[in-house]
Amino acid sequence: MNKTIQSNIGNSLANQCDKFQKWLQAFFSGIFMRCNMRLRGIAFGSGLKFYGLAKFKRANSAEISIGKRCVFNSSKTSNLIGVNRPCILTGLAPNSQLTIGNNCGFSGTVIGCFNKITIGNSVKCGANTLITDGDWHPEDPRSGKPEPVYIDDNVWLGVNVVVLKGVRIGANSLIGANSLVIKDIPANVVAAGNPCRVIKKMS
Repeated sequence: MNKTIQSNIGNSLANQCDKFQKWLQAFFSGIFMRCNMRLRGIAFGSGLKFYGLAKFKRANSAEISIGKRCVFNSSKTSNLIGVNRPCILTGLAPNSQLTIGNNCGFSGTVIGCFNKITIGNSVKCGANTLITDGDWHPEDPRSGKPEPVYIDDNVWLGVNVVVLKGVRIGANSLIGANSLVIKDIPANVVAAGNPCRVIKKMS
């Protein structure tokens, strides 16, 4: 057997081992996470997948609702671009509402909800993204009031994107890596930068 064939067989076996390891991780993580979410009073649909352990926190009377078939990558190698923290989803204030649609994907994504955050269907949140509707530290007089955040269907947030309060991102738009979103972004555009600006419209 020549070295090329031998290498290809070895690589194929290694890939199969990786897939099996990921399946095992998802299976056991999923069991734990679904129990944890039920105990915390978090509503969720069927078909959720967890790679590593996400973190959830819900203040009394806060609402967190997650749709069907969402994926949460929280282990360091669950996304090969690199995940530097688990997914963390929080309803931090009484009566805050965090709503996530169906078929969304999150990799080391932090969502901090003080008022209202609504994420549509088929939204991709790249590695180490942050979405928040508040300034945090509400006890500090320099903090302003929370303002709702809306991320419409089929939006894609690139790696390290930060979305701050009072923002709406329109359907099908792509936000480039390392962008800081502080103003509304319309639908069907590519936008990037700090602060994030529209670069081009999608055809």
